[in-house]
Amino acid sequence: DCKKNINEKNIEIYINDKKIKFNDKYKSNEIGEIKVTFKFNKLLTSTNYMFYECSSLKSIDLSSFNTTDIKSMNSMFTECSSLISLNLSSFNTINVNDMSQMFYGCSSLKSLDLSSFNTINVNDMSHMFDNCSSLISLDLSSFNTTKLTSMRMMFNRCSSLVSLDLSSFNTINVNDMSQMFYDCSSLVSLDLSSFNTINVNDMNQMFAKCSSLTSLDLSSFNTINVNDMGYMFCGCTSLTSLDISSFNTIYANYMDGMFINCSFLTNINLS
Repeated sequence: DCKKNINEKNIEIYINDKKIKFNDKYKSNEIGEIKVTFKFNKLLTSTNYMFYECSSLKSIDLSSFNTTDIKSMNSMFTECSSLISLNLSSFNTINVNDMSQMFYGCSSLKSLDLSSFNTINVNDMSHMFDNCSSLISLDLSSFNTTKLTSMRMMFNRCSSLVSLDLSSFNTINVNDMSQMFYDCSSLVSLDLSSFNTINVNDMNQMFAKCSSLTSLDLSSFNTINVNDMGYMFCGCTSLTSLDISSFNTIYANYMDGMFINCSFLTNINLS
């Protein structure tokens, strides 16, 4: 809310009814431009919903954006469905703890380079890439996920991803992996041998509708605390064998539809 008053001697500028003070006086008969630079005392700590549903934006230049003190980027680019390029190489994410839904619905993005991201303090990446349905390339090799607790629907509906390298992920503190790869229908293989699932309690629909997966090695999974395995492999129509003999299901309450529509499974070890 900005307004300008011109009296006999000076030009006065008000923002939210607060008068802006100038070092020099500007007389009303002077011709030219007044350039005002604002310096805020409060630090910018959140960019939540900053570009929410800017559905016509095709590109955003954030090269001069200072994110040093940002703690939350929740839903920052949610539903920017026309974005075809996004350069975030200048982002400093050292203090960010929430990246949930950050790129949710960026359905036109084909590639996303987040190699400069420092995620050491991030605890929530739920829905982070949900419905990024055109993503073909995604490099997460620099991600530090030590403090991460939720991966719920993280790659949900990333239906164009053919491969995904998560070998650098540390999942020791993650408790929710539900729908993590739901409808990643182009994924042919998935190496999760580095995953530590000791604290996970929800794996509901984790691999549901991964219809191109031909193999899945879950021998490293510790499921001692998992409560929900419902529809976990639902619609994995290309899987021919599945060895989950290492699964501990002592606390599992839900296994509804766990293997429903796994129409090509010829061998399954439930011993």
